[in-house]
Amino acid sequence: MRERAAALIEQEVANWPGVTVEPHRFGGVEFKVGRRELGHLHGSRLADLPFPVKVREQLVASGKAQPHHIMPASGWVSVHIRGAQDVDTVVELFRLNYERPWRGEPR
Repeated sequence: MRERAAALIEQEVANWPGVTVEPHRFGGVEFKVGRRELGHLHGSRLADLPFPVKVREQLVASGKAQPHHIMPASGWVSVHIRGAQDVDTVVELFRLNYERPWRGEPR
């Protein structure tokens, strides 16, 4: 079930304009727009996404994400993928990162 959920996430995010999918240096796949990483999937079990610390605090407080599993004080968040019930949340977070302005990079 988790494999199907991860495949749905990858299929959705990969179809957004300008998004490329590449192997991630720690395993899994990463999604990029230009040189900036939107986030990555560790197989079918975990999604990690970078945000400014302030946004990370809001996402954690709302229950949509957890502090990053390795770097909890950073702006990164982690979301455990348990199954189909997590697809919408993970896609929503990738979309939030995709649509937010990034300093120094035109969209």
